[in-house]
Amino acid sequence: MKKHSYILWVALAALMMGACNQPISEDQAFLTEDAVARLVADDGGTIYTLNDFVDRFMTEKGNYWSDTSLYRTRANNGDGTWLFSVDTLPSTGPGIYIRGRVTTDDYGGNFYKTLCIQQIVNGEQQALRISVDASSVNGMYPIGQEILIRVNGFAVGRYADQPQLCVPAYNNNYTASNAVQKVGWAPGRIPWPRFREATQRIGKPDVSLLKVDTVLISDFQTITDEATMRKWDGKLVCIKNVWYTGEYEYNGSFTKCTTGDPEKDSNANVFAPTTMNVGYPQSRAISDGTRKTLVSCSEYAKFAYFYLPGADASGVSDCVNWKGNITGILGQYRDNARYAHDVYDWSVTIRGIAVGDVDLYKDGEAWYPDNCIEYGIMVY
Repeated sequence: MKKHSYILWVALAALMMGACNQPISEDQAFLTEDAVARLVADDGGTIYTLNDFVDRFMTEKGNYWSDTSLYRTRANNGDGTWLFSVDTLPSTGPGIYIRGRVTTDDYGGNFYKTLCIQQIVNGEQQALRISVDASSVNGMYPIGQEILIRVNGFAVGRYADQPQLCVPAYNNNYTASNAVQKVGWAPGRIPWPRFREATQRIGKPDVSLLKVDTVLISDFQTITDEATMRKWDGKLVCIKNVWYTGEYEYNGSFTKCTTGDPEKDSNANVFAPTTMNVGYPQSRAISDGTRKTLVSCSEYAKFAYFYLPGADASGVSDCVNWKGNITGILGQYRDNARYAHDVYDWSVTIRGIAVGDVDLYKDGEAWYPDNCIEYGIMVY
């Protein structure tokens, strides 16, 4: 009897191994439009456009605030505008779905545990940020991959006025800079297993289907309506005919970058020198000759210690000669440390050097970071 049982188990194991070795079909890995329609219909669900989703489910104050469950103190400055908020989404009932095409790439290290997606509605771009608690998210959802998300049980809220799909998270980091202002509830990252379970890929990745809005600096700096500012956040944009000024911005003032060691000097003439591990994004100014705006970069990005285009060990005097286009994700970041809306709340976050977001030229020669400071930071 034992012998027969052993033979049976061996046979079953062989069958299972054979099944495991079968290649996954395209239909299993990527949904078709027909499959999307069936899935949503069987769930009694609705697919919302990104803007409709935010308008329908994200309220100004959110539903997570109470007298005993407070947002961080930087959420509100005493008026009716809430810069931090959390609205929880129903966990049961008909499916609530959103869909969009991934516009970001975390390989360069500048979109840590973050995705941005876009949806084209009537020829216009809509966008939304997604906070996901996983590194190398773009290994599963690369640039150009369209995804469908069943958002039931998640939340939608604002972190420093930036709308995003999230989960509630409580911060009590007493060692942080200005810690007392940061204690409380705010949007947090969706656990990776929950995001994977809720998300399916539609078709294969296709970068050519992404829409890049060509904009002037004045197009976003002159926006004053709060609702419009929030809808512009997260868009994939290209600002043409600009150059790095070789400056950094601090509280609305511009100062020329230095030539110090970026591991020690926060004002060095590179994309993002150290913040001494405080972790805030570093910003460097670009100009179109009339206005300036900021290009944002993390000190942990792979290209953080590359010289700015035109900069070198002697300074930034050649920066003005390298002109062209800067592409990236537009964002406006605001808490009550800078509560009154300021044009320098806006910035463009480049996704990386390898994806061509820094497209500048001098005398017909394309800029390439062959004169970078590396300090152990890998290029690719």
